[in-house]
Amino acid sequence: MILKNVLLEGALKDITMENGTITAVAEAGSAGEGIDCTGKTVIPGLVDMHTHGCVGCDTMDGEFEKMCVFHAQNGTTSWLPTTMTQSYEAIKRVTEGNRNVRGAQILGFHMEGPYINAKRKGAQNGIYIKNPDLEEFKSLDGMKVVTIAPELEGSAEFIKECGAVVCIGHTDADYDTCIQAIEAGANCLTHTFNAMPGIHHREPGPIPAALEKNIYVQAITDGLHLHPAIVMMLYKMFGADRMVIISDAMRATGLGDGVYEFGGQDITVKDGVARTQDGAIAGSTSTLWQCVKQAARFGVPFNDAVRMATRTPADMIGEPKKGRIEVGADADMVLLNAELEIEKVIIAGEFFEA
Repeated sequence: MILKNVLLEGALKDITMENGTITAVAEAGSAGEGIDCTGKTVIPGLVDMHTHGCVGCDTMDGEFEKMCVFHAQNGTTSWLPTTMTQSYEAIKRVTEGNRNVRGAQILGFHMEGPYINAKRKGAQNGIYIKNPDLEEFKSLDGMKVVTIAPELEGSAEFIKECGAVVCIGHTDADYDTCIQAIEAGANCLTHTFNAMPGIHHREPGPIPAALEKNIYVQAITDGLHLHPAIVMMLYKMFGADRMVIISDAMRATGLGDGVYEFGGQDITVKDGVARTQDGAIAGSTSTLWQCVKQAARFGVPFNDAVRMATRTPADMIGEPKKGRIEVGADADMVLLNAELEIEKVIIAGEFFEA
């Protein structure tokens, strides 16, 4: 398949796909018949490395097809189903679920808890919080990312030996502890500013440590979790190559207000805002694409906002063929209309049809 006359980062291109791979990106007007995309913009398929659920489904259910279809319809072509702080048995059931389903591709899993600080648990279930367990973690199939609080006993060894991308999150760690964790191999902050100490001029905490060591930072740019000025501050501090936009979406995404189960707790969604019974924010009800558009509204250049939800998370989680439009990359793309709204989604070189 060839996309003809499509706008890619401001330039007209013809893009050729064969067997699920991009085989050519040429100046518009190249030889060969194809699909005329005049007036359309193309971006890479979005990569959501931190999301819990949508359309009434939750990662902890261990059934992915309905979520994968919804993600694909909304521009996310690959993702990491993110688990909650639950029992080992419950998390293991998730990793044993069928990943060979229609829609967005599952690249592995992100384990958010139970190795976190109870003081900063947010919407996580405190009953299951515990110290890092290396043997337990290694017995779980497909874990690409794990969020931990580095102040917990056993964290240093876990970070060095776990074999996954380690994110610092749901933590009360000070600056020095975070520096030590990063030097041990931690490479990202989980939903930056949320569920961690902020920046204080005498107690800098995780965020200045991340800046000093030039690691990645996740940000929920839905307009609720972070003020637009904070989104712009993170963008100016870390840039499009180190700032990752995530949705952190929960099962109410794509639905409406009501009471939903999330991590074994009742969550109330009112006016699109999800909260626990004690008032803590409990994930978002936004798609990753909505978060990208919000970041652009806040002042992030559109192409950089896209990059932060495509190439940057793909690079962070070690998926060099995802999140980019270049020869040799997987043919996962999103076609946008003149208003920059999603018109068509391509996964593995084929138009996705729900």
